[in-house]
Amino acid sequence: MATITTPAAAAAQAAAPLIERSRLFGNPSRMAGTLSPDGKWLSWIAPLGGVLNIWIAPAAALDHARAITRETERPIREHFWAPDSRSVLYIQDKGGDENFLLYGVDVESGAETCLTPFENTRVTIVGTSHTIKDRILIGLNNRDPHWHDVYSLDLNSGALTEIMRGDGVAGFLADDALTLRMALTPNAAGGYDFFRVSNNAIEPEPFTATTLDDALTTQPAGFTADGATLYWIDSRGRDTAALIAQNVATSETRVIAEHDKADIGAVLTNPKTGVVEAWAANYLTTEWTAIDPAIGKDLALLSERLPGEIAVTSRTEADDKWTVAHDPVASVPVVYLFDRTTRTLTEFYVSRPELADVPLVPMHPLEVTARDGLTLTAYLSLPPGSDADATGRPVAPVPMVLLVHGGPWARDTFAFNPYHQWLANRGYAVLSVNFRGSTGFGKRFISAADLEWGARMHDDLIDAVDWAVAEGIAQKDRIAIMGGSYGGYATLAGLAFTPEIFACGVDIVGPSNLETLLETIPPYWEAAREQFHQRMGNPGTPDGLALLKARSPLHKAERITKPLLIGQGANDPRVNQSESDQIVTAMKARDIPVTYVLFPDEGHGFARPENNIAFNAVAENFLESWLGGRAEPIGDTLKASSATVPEGAGFAPGLEAALE
Repeated sequence: MATITTPAAAAAQAAAPLIERSRLFGNPSRMAGTLSPDGKWLSWIAPLGGVLNIWIAPAAALDHARAITRETERPIREHFWAPDSRSVLYIQDKGGDENFLLYGVDVESGAETCLTPFENTRVTIVGTSHTIKDRILIGLNNRDPHWHDVYSLDLNSGALTEIMRGDGVAGFLADDALTLRMALTPNAAGGYDFFRVSNNAIEPEPFTATTLDDALTTQPAGFTADGATLYWIDSRGRDTAALIAQNVATSETRVIAEHDKADIGAVLTNPKTGVVEAWAANYLTTEWTAIDPAIGKDLALLSERLPGEIAVTSRTEADDKWTVAHDPVASVPVVYLFDRTTRTLTEFYVSRPELADVPLVPMHPLEVTARDGLTLTAYLSLPPGSDADATGRPVAPVPMVLLVHGGPWARDTFAFNPYHQWLANRGYAVLSVNFRGSTGFGKRFISAADLEWGARMHDDLIDAVDWAVAEGIAQKDRIAIMGGSYGGYATLAGLAFTPEIFACGVDIVGPSNLETLLETIPPYWEAAREQFHQRMGNPGTPDGLALLKARSPLHKAERITKPLLIGQGANDPRVNQSESDQIVTAMKARDIPVTYVLFPDEGHGFARPENNIAFNAVAENFLESWLGGRAEPIGDTLKASSATVPEGAGFAPGLEAALE
């Protein structure tokens, strides 16, 4: 067996302080800082009694901050201001079931109201307006769980008025007058048909459409306030998605922006006119380009003063004040208040000040070439002290964790990543790769993954591992695979399909059986069913069913020979608990060791910090046992959580003692 590191590198890593899990995965001091539209208030999310709640303060008197919600169990993770700045709105589910309801809190009185008091219902936001400030449009699936009907919600009285039923409709688009202008429905080609809506009625014929190839890279991006221009993010007729402006009256289009390697992603629009003023594309890192000269000067100033990743997260209606999130990547994110008139930046808050004095490591953006020549973007973090000459390579190979993102139609980005920091601090190289099917890199990159779950998508991960070994980054016999959702599936596939590659695996809410995964998708995903079938396999056809079975780790469970740790939320609506139950049962029947940690109050991931910390405590001691890194003892973390261990407590170091 190869040595873990050179003596000098080992000494440097040992000298780096062990960062406590609570610092990385506990509640942030503040997050989601936002300006009210009228600029009079600031809001953010911060702990109250150990649970994340919404706080507000006058913009001119931050020392007068007060909490306006009183959540005691499940953290609030997002919020937004009503257009009239009189109330703050947020969505919340129960125990991770993703049946999100909408709540409003009056800023002056503090009175809180559930604005959508329905059982088994999931709310969506259909439209808001800068001119109609006392109403918004929402979607509710309380009539039929598969489809969202559109309602007008009076934010003052709470009255709901049905505008249009949504049978068969995947989504609606409204203009600034809160008038429905467009509906999209799934089609047999795996894409969407786009219909004009007139007087709350869908026209009989679509005015445009997409096929499967463009389904994930083409969507309307909103109207200007006058309703004259419709913006699109559009990949039709090209590979990477461009920003397109369409004249509503004439249907003529013009290309505003495009990038040769990445889709157009974020845009900045004027808060009053809705006109796009800047756009961003993210290949390896985010690149901002201004259209409006004044915005260009501001972005240039921000880039000069805040090296790293920046994002404008809120703007007042007068557009004189912004909140700006700055992510230095190798240190914790900071949010600033930017006064456009005086061109001054004032620190609003540091997200995790408790990490200010710990040895965080850089993240290295890079490219890896897959076996068929496809270029994959990836991000690498190294243990502290291992890269003495700052080349982005360790002086000697180290154990590695391949950290696989979920989705799979999502991506990894260049950003402060607590999982990268945690695992690197424990002595591991951490590699995250955007395998084929990841979004943001054009439609051909997505389509290259069609019907390739557990095949070419998995080959990309193996190719990234082989690259890391060849580059002298990873020790070949000490590589773990870890991930959540699709990343959990990839973990199971890694141990079942390529058991010789990995020393162990950590699966978080990963599906084990693609057939039952598709049988149990949430009803409100019905509009995407045809796309799932064409991209994954159609269980309604003999060939499709055979493909799904062949690509399901459950049916290769007997090939799993390496240690496996599984984490699951009992209320997960996307990847049901049965997905983890099935693979655990199959392994137990074959006397294959597996450790299963189940959280009865969680869903698709672990939202409560106590639960996330508890699972990560088990995970890092598990990794230490099989990769030889470092670990903070489990201690009492499980007692503070809801964790249960239905199977295999004895196979994870320290777990049985922690449960006593």
